[in-house]
Amino acid sequence: MGDGAKAKSILIAGAGPAGLTAALELARRGFVPRIVDDGPGPAPLEESRALGINARTLTLLSAAGVTDHIVAAAQPIAHFRLRSGAKILANVDTRRLPGRFCAIHGLAQGATERLLIEALADYRIAPEWQTAVEPETIADPLKPEVTLRRADGTMETVRPDILVGADGAHSAIRKALGAGFPGEALEAHFYLADFRYQKPVDAHFAEITLCDPGMLGRLPVSADVLRYISTLEDFESRIVHPEVVAEKTWASQFRIHFRHVEPMAKGNVFLAGDAAHIHSPAGARGMNLGIEDACWLAWLIAEGREQEYSALRIPAVKQVLKQTYGLTRLVTMKNPLAIAARNLFAPLLLRFGPVRRQLLHSIAGYDTPTPPWIDWAE
Repeated sequence: MGDGAKAKSILIAGAGPAGLTAALELARRGFVPRIVDDGPGPAPLEESRALGINARTLTLLSAAGVTDHIVAAAQPIAHFRLRSGAKILANVDTRRLPGRFCAIHGLAQGATERLLIEALADYRIAPEWQTAVEPETIADPLKPEVTLRRADGTMETVRPDILVGADGAHSAIRKALGAGFPGEALEAHFYLADFRYQKPVDAHFAEITLCDPGMLGRLPVSADVLRYISTLEDFESRIVHPEVVAEKTWASQFRIHFRHVEPMAKGNVFLAGDAAHIHSPAGARGMNLGIEDACWLAWLIAEGREQEYSALRIPAVKQVLKQTYGLTRLVTMKNPLAIAARNLFAPLLLRFGPVRRQLLHSIAGYDTPTPPWIDWAE
């Protein structure tokens, strides 16, 4: 990569995990990207939507020096359990994954964002908060032009060589391109609540209990905070708390959408993360897939091959959407016969080594193509 490539002006809209990773990966390759976000700062620690950080993400962020900090702050999730009542249908040991990391760790999205911001500060780059992209059409994607609006009302027109939309599911950049976001929403609503306990709890496993119909999931947030997620509105009455509750720190409800944009780029405008694809949290792939997008895009820009981005990412995105759709349907099914078949055959299938290894590789994020710039074995 020559100095001319490094001199390209790059604007990143969105300072979530995907946008921050894109900025960091570009910065360590010699670029000086600008990153803006219409929010007041990183995600609140007590309202974190994404929790899982898989082994692929830890591998990708190693070169930027972030991984050791994540591992120090995160909670390793040693087991994934699938339960029906008192019966454990499956128990996957995530530590059986070859390589440097267990398949997945738990860490609040806000904490991950703060670690990325700290790493970015080493390059004297910081997100410009409360700076929104105005909702206007990008007339020429080869020469993108956007207007930024700051909190004080001042406006700025910018014409970057490369524009990256990492600005979430309601992406202003995607809408400015006129790109559709086709897909579907599941009928069921999902509910979640985070509880802080008076004493540390066993946070080394994640668990899904099948309620037939419906499900109740338990996910570790930290040593003394657990998240419960369910398709049942009365799920809180079904929770068996492992310790005395100190407080409920957050509660929310949402519907799951499966959508993706294709292509993920037009001209010199590129979409990454939730701006390009959204899906079920099953398998903890959302934030990780966005970080993967960002790393691929930064590498391709450095190689002068950014026009290959969409063709390289779309197959991985479709694969993950298909997997998360299947997993979500598996744990939310209502038909009694289908439920009985699932409860019978799921444990049998997971006794086979190849099936267990495939599931473990999926949890780890190792089922998408290995990035060519990674020079160590996973």
